Amino acid sequence: MSNIPLTVSGEGPRLAFAPTADANLIAEHMVAFANTEGGVIIVGLDADGAPAATRPASEDIDRALACADNLYSPPVVIEDCEQIIMQPSDPSPGDDSFGGDNGLNGQDKIPVYAIRVPRSTELHALADGRVLIRSGSVNRPLGGQEIQRLASAKNTGDFETEAVPGATIDDLSRAMIDEFLEKRAERTKRPYGGEVNRLLAEIGAITPEGKPTVCGLLLFSEYPQRWLPQSGVVFAKFVGATPRGESGLAGYSRREELTGPVPRLIESTWNLVWSEMAISAVVKGLEREETFEYPQFAVREALVNAVCHRDYRLRGRRIEVRMFSDRLEVISPGGLPGFITVENIKDEHFSRNPRLVGGLFHWGYIEELGLGIDRMIEVMEQAGHSPPQFDARPYSFALALHNERRQPELPEWSRDTNHRQARALQYIRESGSITNREYRGLIQTVSSETLRLDLVDLVEKGVLTRIGANKGAYYVLRE
Repeated sequence: MSNIPLTVSGEGPRLAFAPTADANLIAEHMVAFANTEGGVIIVGLDADGAPAATRPASEDIDRALACADNLYSPPVVIEDCEQIIMQPSDPSPGDDSFGGDNGLNGQDKIPVYAIRVPRSTELHALADGRVLIRSGSVNRPLGGQEIQRLASAKNTGDFETEAVPGATIDDLSRAMIDEFLEKRAERTKRPYGGEVNRLLAEIGAITPEGKPTVCGLLLFSEYPQRWLPQSGVVFAKFVGATPRGESGLAGYSRREELTGPVPRLIESTWNLVWSEMAISAVVKGLEREETFEYPQFAVREALVNAVCHRDYRLRGRRIEVRMFSDRLEVISPGGLPGFITVENIKDEHFSRNPRLVGGLFHWGYIEELGLGIDRMIEVMEQAGHSPPQFDARPYSFALALHNERRQPELPEWSRDTNHRQARALQYIRESGSITNREYRGLIQTVSSETLRLDLVDLVEKGVLTRIGANKGAYYVLRE
C-alpha cells in the first residue's frame, strides 16, 4: 500500500471513478484513456467522488483487471495499480488529474485503488467494436471518420519520445531542469525528492537508456535547434493587412527568428508580440485604464498551443507569428491531431505531443489541461472582439485573432432619441426612475414643456412606463 494522500475534485479528462471493481466499466475507462491522453481510474469512489459503500479488496482489483483483458484489443498496458490512502485536506500526489476538495468532510482516511493508464501508441477497441475516447468527464464512442483520423495519428508513432541521434544527456541544461523541478513543486505542492534521471525518464525527456528524446531537448536543451532546426519561431510585423508591400516587395517592418528551449521560446515570442502590440487608454472616473490590442491570455494561449501541438516531424517549417494591421496569425506546422476538427476543437482534446504538454503544464505555461480554447474564445468575446478563426489544412493549422471591437447593438428606439432623452435614460438606469422635477434639474437649457414632451415621447415609443398621476408621477424603464 502506498501512503500517498489523495484529494480529488471530480471526474475529468484524466480522472475517472469506479465504485466497485466492475470489469466492464474499468475496461471502458482503460480504452478511453489509452486512446486519448492517459489517465487514472480510482476504484472505490462513487460518481460524485464520495467513498463507495463497499470498499474493494486487492483480489477484487486483480480479478477485474484479468477479466478486463478479455474485453478489449489490443491489450491495454497500465503503468501501475496501487492502493492509495485518500484523505480530505492533504495536497495531491502531483498527477495532473488530481486537486481540489473531495467533500469527505473530515472522515477518516479512505483506502482506494488507483489504476494509472498511459496514453497508447495503438488504437484500442472494446469487444463490441466501440472505440472510446475520453471527452471531458465521459467516455465517448467515435464515428467512422473519427476512428480513421485517430488510427492515422496512432500510426505515426510517438515521435516526441524518440531518442535524438548524436545528443547526450550532457546536452540537457541542469539550470533548465532545476527550474522545471521548482515550478513542478509549486504546482503539485510536493517537492521531488527522488533521482532526477528517473523523473526525466518518467516524463519522457530521456529514454530508459538515458538518451535525450525530442521532448527532452525541446524542454531542457539551451539550443534544441542544433538537432531540431524546425523548432524555432519566425515573427513578422506587417505594415498593412496583407504580406505584400508596395511594388511587390515584402510588406513587413520587422522580422525576427527566435530560438531556444520551448519555455524560453514562448516567453521571447510573447515579449516580441507585446512590444509590437498597440495599447490605448481610457479614463473611467479618476482611474486610467489601458486596453490592449488583443487580450493577453488569448495571445499567450495561441503561442503555447502552437508550440505544444505542432508536428515536429515536419523539418521544413517553423512556427510563424504574423502581426497585421487588423489581425494576429499564428501558423503551426502539421494539421489537427487525431480526431480533432475545427468543429469539435472547443469540446474535445487530443495532443500530438502529450509529454511536451505535460512538461509545460507543470512549468506553469498551461493553466488547466484541455480548457485553453474555451477560455480564449471567452476572453476575446469579453473584450468585444470576434471569436478566434481557425484554418485547418493537411499540413498546417492557423489561428487568427482579429483586433476590431464590435460595437454593442442598440435597441431600435435608441436611434431616434435625442441627447436629452439619452441622459434621462442613463439617469433611470442608475437611479431606477425619474420624475419631471428631476429631469428639469438634469437638463436646464430648455423649457419644462420640452422636457415633458421628451418623456411623453419615450412612453409612446414603449421605452418608459409612467406610474402615478399629476405631481406624484414618475417614469421607469418598461420591462
